[in-house]
Amino acid sequence: MKFIISHLSKGFEKKEVLRDIDFAFEEGRIYGLLGRNGAGKTTLFNCLNGDLKPDGGSFYLEENGQQRPMKTDDIGYVLSTPTVPEFLTGREFLKFFIDINRDSIPQATDPEAYFSYMRIAPEDRDKLLRDYSHGMKNKMQMIVNIIAEPNLLLLDEPLTSLDVVVAEEIKELLRTQKQGRIIILSTHILDLALDLCDEIVLLNHGVLEPVDKSNLDSHGFREKIIEALREEDHV
Repeated sequence: MKFIISHLSKGFEKKEVLRDIDFAFEEGRIYGLLGRNGAGKTTLFNCLNGDLKPDGGSFYLEENGQQRPMKTDDIGYVLSTPTVPEFLTGREFLKFFIDINRDSIPQATDPEAYFSYMRIAPEDRDKLLRDYSHGMKNKMQMIVNIIAEPNLLLLDEPLTSLDVVVAEEIKELLRTQKQGRIIILSTHILDLALDLCDEIVLLNHGVLEPVDKSNLDSHGFREKIIEALREEDHV
């Protein structure tokens, strides 16, 4: 399976944010979408998720050599600022999500197993989501996307503002979840991209540029990436 973006563009008034996004993402890999703050990472994700209408271009899945349009349940999207129904408890939220998606998820889905998998303590499962910490809300976003099993999982700065323990837990989770799907993780942190991702793609000057990680240990590797991104200041 491949996820292919073909000549995607998006601008706002006089500013062209995405100029010519043309890239193929392959199944079973975590891609680090690396760019400066304001480079257009969230704009790209919002176009792919259907929250924004691109000015031009297209994107689609390729399976067994056949192209097909993206469907709603093909895409999972984890926002940097967790969005959860705060008037529900954690348990109520998971039960509701499972109930409304019965046609597309396994019948035997057990919320308790996912709570345990994400290390959410039994005493926290019946708390209102409004009383959850940022990290716990982020975990709840991750749980529903694990249950839904989307072909494409978009993660917009998912580890921002998390403590070191929760961040490491989610990184390990993502490593176990990449098989059978495509994960694209946006970040402005180079070390995170190098640590977690199989591939690194720069969003620079409104286009995507692959980075050859085979040169990771070569002299000047990091400096070349930083210099490429620094050029955004002069555009």
